Amino acid sequence: MRLKRFDTSNIKVRSSGSGMTVGKGGGIGIGTLILAAIAYFVFGADPMQTIGTIQGAQQTTGTQTQSNLSEEDICTSSAYATEACNALQSLNQTWEPEFRRAGIAFQQPVLDLYRDGRVTTQGCGSATSASGPFYCPADQGIYIDTSFYDVMARQMGAGGDFARYYVMAHEYGHHIQNMTGLANQVRSAQQQNPRSANQLQVRMELQADCYAGVWAGKNRNLIEAGDMEEGLTAASAIGDDTLQRQSGQRVSPESFTHGSSAQRVDALRRGMKAANDAACDVYFDMG
Repeated sequence: MRLKRFDTSNIKVRSSGSGMTVGKGGGIGIGTLILAAIAYFVFGADPMQTIGTIQGAQQTTGTQTQSNLSEEDICTSSAYATEACNALQSLNQTWEPEFRRAGIAFQQPVLDLYRDGRVTTQGCGSATSASGPFYCPADQGIYIDTSFYDVMARQMGAGGDFARYYVMAHEYGHHIQNMTGLANQVRSAQQQNPRSANQLQVRMELQADCYAGVWAGKNRNLIEAGDMEEGLTAASAIGDDTLQRQSGQRVSPESFTHGSSAQRVDALRRGMKAANDAACDVYFDMG
């Protein structure tokens, strides 16, 4: 995907975790791969799990250790970081006009990049590399451990720049849900009916996938050959049923938190085809 190079005056970027240094290579340690596998296969934590979006922000306060790197340094610290900054700029430029037309105040999320370390959010507690990318509604932060992209390529067979853009666009989808108030409505519904918590979480994740597709559809002129396939492959690779089979577990739909591979592919494709966020309303009618 041919995205315009980022302009740090138009995006909010920081690095609060460890392991983010200028010129760091793109390799990944075996420890991260093991942590990611343990997190999902033992504790049931999907690598794409968005901490706090569905279950509610943990009202914990922690001191966030900011790196001394400038936004420019952070965005150029690796090829992955540059891609993420480019994607953030494109996502902001795509979604801000939509909020303006809807008469909803728009606020940019903050992209927090780190690698092979631990990060402390402002309101959602702490996370390690094993958590994978996530969105924290309390501080409107999109947290990306760039080493997860290596996990996607090597462990899940989901490589390519558009697969990585899909991850960013998915987390941005949770930011949209936060700004529109949907996330709060869902948390309230979960508290009132805990038995529906997983089903509501699946709907949230599928809608975020759909929003990622809408972003791609609205920027169709920038898409290159093979991009769509990369995105759909990534969506399929992180379906709950696929991950359960790969772990040797029985496929258990009642335990799904993100949706099946078919559901995630359908959601992303729906958004791409429509290029209109109204198409993603199908996942919710909160009344």
